Amino acid sequence: MSVQLLIAQVLLLSLGMLGIAAADPDKILDHGPKALLALGLTLVVARLRPRAFLKVGPWVWVVTLVLLVLVHFIGVGTAESAGTKRWLNFGVIRFQPSEMAKLGLVLMLASFFARRGVQNKLISATGMILLTTGLIFWEPDLGSSVLMFALGIILMYAAGVRISNISGFMLALGLMAIPVAGIYLEQHPYIKERLIGYQTRDDVTAQGLDQIGMAHRDLRMGGIPGQGPDGPRYNYFGEHTDMIVASVGFTSGLLGVAMLLFAYWLIVATALDVAHLASRVRPMTPEIHGASVMAIGAMFMIVGQAFVNLCVAAGIFPVTGVPLPLVSYGFSSLLTMSLAMAVIHSAMREVRRHLPEQSENDNPVALSAD
Repeated sequence: MSVQLLIAQVLLLSLGMLGIAAADPDKILDHGPKALLALGLTLVVARLRPRAFLKVGPWVWVVTLVLLVLVHFIGVGTAESAGTKRWLNFGVIRFQPSEMAKLGLVLMLASFFARRGVQNKLISATGMILLTTGLIFWEPDLGSSVLMFALGIILMYAAGVRISNISGFMLALGLMAIPVAGIYLEQHPYIKERLIGYQTRDDVTAQGLDQIGMAHRDLRMGGIPGQGPDGPRYNYFGEHTDMIVASVGFTSGLLGVAMLLFAYWLIVATALDVAHLASRVRPMTPEIHGASVMAIGAMFMIVGQAFVNLCVAAGIFPVTGVPLPLVSYGFSSLLTMSLAMAVIHSAMREVRRHLPEQSENDNPVALSAD
């Protein structure tokens, strides 16, 4: 097990419970046990070797595709989702397939590149990325589909696909997407309104700039040490989900936000360390290659989504509804991101197992709790 990842996950889960307790105290009784369950799941699944993830990767991906298709027929939405269908509800089980699809794509592409290599495999990999992204785009869920597409590009780069080939693919796809984008925005005007920031201030609703403005207010009120979970505040919709950083900043102040960023940095550092150590393994086996790709993909799943969420809270990006990984309320995201953490744990342990003892000791970053 990686000490850095354990510290990062415990920090994020703790800050999430603190923020949720302040934003909506009634939900902490539901979220607390789920957070502990997610941490336990990470510790259990992390014991698997990468070959197990690579073996089940194609099956996980296919299952997530089926679930994404089912969303369009039996899916449900929420009062805040502008009539879109993004959830599957089976009584006691309610989840968002697009969250699981991210992990499915990571495992699928890592398995594909480990088994088949990267030479002349751009078309096949592109088809997998576009199929997954397209089903989410169709929901519609623009924020998640953009993240999914970016995840696929990162995975191809991590696997060793030439950057020139990736750039050419992106340029061609961008040109083809121009006419589609206009039709898409006309069919879903709420997305267009979010992208242009609304025409006038009078048209702003709780899902737009007002929400961001109130998040900024709560962050300022938190100061450096924070007001604590019982501090005086004005609640607004979304603080326990996509604007959870406002609650974290209010309760724990600048120190809490700094700890949040530090935790995500630990995840980035650990995944990059996996890739660096994997490059030292000789000979490079398919399992080590797949483990490296999985670690980078799982890292981007978490940190890429965190980047988007924090940019929304800062007012840089339009509101997307993307949760803050391992912090926001919501079991679908919490469960998937905890599994992604387990993937990085597994990859780190496997890479270290194949390193010569001298190379392992020469690396000061890779701490282990094995």
